[in-house]
Amino acid sequence: MKLQYTTPFSRLLIIISVLVILILAGGWFAAANSTSGACPGWPVCIPVGLPGWLQLVHRITVGVTLIGMAALVFEAWRTHRDHPALLPVVTSVATLFFALIFTGARFSIGQTNGIQWLHSGTVWVFIFAFLVLFIVTGLFSRPQTSTFPSFDVRQRLRDFVALSKPIIVLLLLTTTYAGLVMGYGSFPPLALTFWTMVGGGMAAAGSSAINQYIDRNLDQLMQRTAKRPLAAGRMTPAEGLSFGIAVCIIGVYLVAGFVNFLGAFLSLVGAVYYVVLYSLFLKKATVQNIVIGGGAGAIPPMVGWAAATGSLDLQAWLLFAIIFFWTPPHFWALAIVRMKDYARAGVPMLPVVRGEKETRQQIFIYTIGLVALTLVMPILGMTGSIYLAASLLFGGGLIYTAWRVIKLEGNKVAWRMYRYSSMYLGLIFLAIVLDTVI
Repeated sequence: MKLQYTTPFSRLLIIISVLVILILAGGWFAAANSTSGACPGWPVCIPVGLPGWLQLVHRITVGVTLIGMAALVFEAWRTHRDHPALLPVVTSVATLFFALIFTGARFSIGQTNGIQWLHSGTVWVFIFAFLVLFIVTGLFSRPQTSTFPSFDVRQRLRDFVALSKPIIVLLLLTTTYAGLVMGYGSFPPLALTFWTMVGGGMAAAGSSAINQYIDRNLDQLMQRTAKRPLAAGRMTPAEGLSFGIAVCIIGVYLVAGFVNFLGAFLSLVGAVYYVVLYSLFLKKATVQNIVIGGGAGAIPPMVGWAAATGSLDLQAWLLFAIIFFWTPPHFWALAIVRMKDYARAGVPMLPVVRGEKETRQQIFIYTIGLVALTLVMPILGMTGSIYLAASLLFGGGLIYTAWRVIKLEGNKVAWRMYRYSSMYLGLIFLAIVLDTVI
């Protein structure tokens, strides 16, 4: 196929390409000659000599390119929002450009804990992504020959929120905050809390959107998920994927820039675990999909702990283990209720493959193990009486609910198990917060 650059979109990309070359050249010159000190502060400065003026011109060029990049993204979402390659690539490139500006700004104002290395690594990723965009544009960019159907702005915003799975993100942030408070030993500073929660929440929301992109065909077959934005056709697959990638990248970089690299790394690991290991490989491959895949949802409290301490101690791994053991009985209870959905979609959930009886038994076994695990921290003296009382009280309720799942047939008890286990996890981690600060 021949590369062609005759559309307004491609001509705008060519202009931006020239600006990007100037930016990269200016950045490499500054790095080679250590000129950052000649233009202290960000975004503007009082230049010191010729190197300072070169730095200032470099930053002005970055600003102009940022405007052009925003126009390029707007044009892509206006004319190519159904294209499976071009829209995700241009959105990723624009997001990486934001990451370049962000890391460069953090380094310019004095952040030195490896941010320069992150900036340098992002440069090479951005160059590769930009080259891909240039090729994809030459192959697939087209003039706007038809108008896409108009959409309700409010519905559009609701769909973006739905892509993020806000209820799940809220539960994950509850566990993140508990890990943050426990690791810090008291209420952490407001700035640390804000950026950990915002960055971690965005990484989780982005990976949730990518998950819906991967599962869009499965979701159409399941009553519970058929009305999701991608499954229902209210958004194109390219839009869902583009949104997910952008939000996830921004979240990880915010944690790296405002918190620490370990927290950012764990946020990235959680997203990759969920999107690649679970969504792409495990979900339709094995009956152990939820057991192994539960590790993705168990990472957020470790992100909080790492944000507070910069390390991972035994307590952080115990928080991970609690959610890891909580996940199977929680989702198996839902799988009993939605067994026909999963069977129709070809997802090998435990009740579909091995039947309800074994699933109900496994729910009870895992629940016993979970409640026993929650008692390890008070036994080892890591938590106090508030957490111990909550573990015994709410754990006893969870065991009783799981026991009813074995003894009583039907979906009502399984649904109660699903609902109560959601509440249980939030209450246990709330107890961790209260036990730490009181």
